This record gives sequence, structure tokens and C-alpha cells, in this order.
Amino acid sequence: MFRVTDVVKHLIIINVLMFFGTLFILGDPSWSALERGDPTLSDWGKYMLALFYPTSEFFQPYQIVTHMFMHADFTHILFNMFALFMFGPPLEATWGPKRFLFFYLATGFGAAILHMLVRFIDLNYGGASASLAHVPSLGASGAVFGILTGYGMLFPNNRIMLIFPPIPMKAKYFVIIFAAIELFLGLGNFNTGVAHYAHLGGALFGFLIILYWRKFGSRL
Repeated sequence: MFRVTDVVKHLIIINVLMFFGTLFILGDPSWSALERGDPTLSDWGKYMLALFYPTSEFFQPYQIVTHMFMHADFTHILFNMFALFMFGPPLEATWGPKRFLFFYLATGFGAAILHMLVRFIDLNYGGASASLAHVPSLGASGAVFGILTGYGMLFPNNRIMLIFPPIPMKAKYFVIIFAAIELFLGLGNFNTGVAHYAHLGGALFGFLIILYWRKFGSRL
């Protein structure tokens, strides 16, 4: 019988509480102040807890952690928590709670590292406007992509029923296709408002962590 494991359950609860708590306490950004071009950090509302580029005047060290538990809207958190709910428990049951939590957080940080590296390149060598440093990033998507990668590596032949289109697919192919789509969208610079390289960062770090564990083991 399917059971939601403890760490997955607590992660979902924390994300949901952060979503509604920051919305009610901090509120949405003050768009009028942002449009005038003279905002303070408090004008960003709930995005105060999102991750800004380190050279931005709005960057705060705590954002390195808090951005992973923030979401832009209901659809954003719904898809991330649904993926965590579906693919997280088998990994936690296999690895145990400590190892699973480490993997989740490590892939989330890995996602932020690659995202910031790409932003550094865009700002310094890609001709991007300096205002890009003030564009916040948020969401559990990087960690979730790490979880998807982990699931695809541990249970490669398990079949997943897609929603769009509604066809079954082996987990390993599902992960490869999703990663290819993210790479295509990232390289294509389609300005979708989605941090595609953060998704790839989570998947990449998840892949590398599992390779390391397979070769050297884990003390967690």
C-alpha cells in the first residue's frame, strides 16, 4: 500500500505553510514601487525570501535556504508538491530519512549553484542587462528534479503514466526526455520565466551524488 514517508510529508507541510504564510504575512510585491525603480527589500513582499543574485542590493544570505521553500503561485507549488509526493517516498524508503533529506537539500543547493553560474555568465559575458541581478529565483523545482533523477536511476524500468499525453513510459526515459527539454529551453533562451538551468542543476547534482554513493557508499 502506498504510504507517504515522514520526510516527504514534512517537506510538503513546510512548503505549503511557507506558501500561504508568506502570502498572508508578507504579501505580494509592491508592483508600483518596483515599476518606479526605487524599491527596498520590503517592497518585494514574499519575494524577500526568494534568491537574488549576490551583487543585487536585495540579496540576503538566508535566501540561499529559504528560496527552496518558496513558490510563485498555486500552480507552481501544486506541480512541485505532487512530484515530491509521487516520487519522493520510494527514495526515502530505500535510503532512509537522513540520506533522503541530504539528497533533497543538496540537489536544491546544486540547482541554485548552476543557476547562479549561468546568471554570472549572462551578466558578465552574455550582454545581459544589469537589472537581471535583481530578478529573484524561487521554488523547490531544482530539488524536485533531483528527486526525479534519483527515481529514474534507482527504478529505471518502473512505468510512469504521463498526464500530457496520457501514455506510459519507463522512468529512465521520462527523466532523459525532461532533461533534454529543459536543456533545449535553456539554450534557446525563450524567456519563459522558468529557471531551466536550476532544474538541470538539480538533476545534475542528483546524478553525481548517486554515482558517488554507488562507488564510495554513504555514511549518512
